Amino acid sequence: MHPTYRPLRSHDLLDLSAPDDSLHVLHGSGRNIQLAIPSRWISIWLPLSEGIELETPDCRWLLHAGELLVWRDGALRAGSRRDGRWLAVCGSPTAWARHQRPRPGDPAVDLLPSESRCTRELRRLTVRLARVARQPDLCPLGADTVVDMLCAALTEHQRDLHALLPRCTGRTLLRRQQTLMRLLRVQHLIRRHDDGRVDLAQLAASANYSPCHLIRSYRDVFGETPSEYAARLRSERAWQLVRETRMPVCEITAALGFESQSAFCRAFKGTFGMTTSQVRQERFPDQQRAA
Repeated sequence: MHPTYRPLRSHDLLDLSAPDDSLHVLHGSGRNIQLAIPSRWISIWLPLSEGIELETPDCRWLLHAGELLVWRDGALRAGSRRDGRWLAVCGSPTAWARHQRPRPGDPAVDLLPSESRCTRELRRLTVRLARVARQPDLCPLGADTVVDMLCAALTEHQRDLHALLPRCTGRTLLRRQQTLMRLLRVQHLIRRHDDGRVDLAQLAASANYSPCHLIRSYRDVFGETPSEYAARLRSERAWQLVRETRMPVCEITAALGFESQSAFCRAFKGTFGMTTSQVRQERFPDQQRAA
């Protein structure tokens, strides 16, 4: 079945909630575009310029240009308020299953939710698919073949995630995939809280686990607890804000959810062995001398 190409322009609204087993290639350009992706659908998102705003019942976030999102965890709403361009490929699991062909000897693993930097190969194939879907007669391979190539590249891109499946509970591959998707949902919610404040009970509820079971399962699969992961992300964010920006330390303290600036500075030195002033003196020596 040939993918449906849908160009979206400023102020367009698109609802794909009706039952449909087709793949849709969406090409957005302009601002004030709104669309709704049904629950359980698999969608691939690639902002080409600017970013695209995404929203689920649990959180909202901005997917930046150059990032790649694979989503299959509940209904998703997307919007563009800037004059940016983006591509998306979405459809039901049945529509995607026609194009997922594991390599000989590999298990048939579904695409998993993930967010990462987009590789050159995945960007090239996504752009190529949009062109072929728009003008199918111009490509000798055909759109279905390009989708096959895109699925193969996505599967290879997610090989590190697939390697976690043996650590997940479940007697069958399907059960282990379901466990991993629950834990990836928790990981996604933690990443969306930049201040590092995570409610363990809320995270456990999102996975339909008890807090104790979540901690144990998450540690078995990822090698750290949800709280340890949140703390690591906050430390990485602190380093990036101190070293790569000129944001005042008091504003960084507030953005990361520390109780006071002194508490942040103590935690920063304890983690990195340097004060914020020392880091910035290395990064911005002229600024420090002028001060």
